Amino acid sequence: MDTEVYSNTGGQQSKATPLGAAAKFAASGKPVGKKDLGLLANMYGHVYVARVAFGAKMAQTAQAFLEAESYHGPSLIIAYSHCIAHGYDMANGAAQQKMAVDTGVWPLYRFDPRRLVKGEPPLHLDYGPPKGRVADYLRNESRFRQVERADPARYKHFVAESQAQAQRRYAVYQQLAGISVPNIPVQTEEPASPETKEK
Repeated sequence: MDTEVYSNTGGQQSKATPLGAAAKFAASGKPVGKKDLGLLANMYGHVYVARVAFGAKMAQTAQAFLEAESYHGPSLIIAYSHCIAHGYDMANGAAQQKMAVDTGVWPLYRFDPRRLVKGEPPLHLDYGPPKGRVADYLRNESRFRQVERADPARYKHFVAESQAQAQRRYAVYQQLAGISVPNIPVQTEEPASPETKEK
């Protein structure tokens, strides 16, 4: 459950806190973007990884859970979790999740290593090119608006950079989703040691 802050200890900024969000220890807005945990996990190659947001695509969320459960190996599902620290009415959580996906702030995908065996790209995108303005998503949450009130110029920079990040993120994921890796047989037996060969 990704709330983008350290929720259990009072809402401090974390590596998951997005660019420009105000949080404890980042009152003027976090100056760098969030860590891409899913992409890091994808690089292992043998981990099932999905990013989901039930408010945006309930069917994709359910499919990810089914695939993760059936995968015989480690699975990681990163779920968008709206939080009171975001500063809006939690009754609007699903709508805000949809806006996060539509604007490209929160990508939806499934990385399934089983596709490698079939010669298919393991990464499947479940969202399209960003549409709408990231500024509209940010404006719904007080964690961003308080930066706008305190320093409009800084906030304007964060908005522009967040929009650019959404576009770049989609471009990178789109390229990764087109990559398939040849199925190379894995050696199942250890090579004989020099001593064994001499006998």
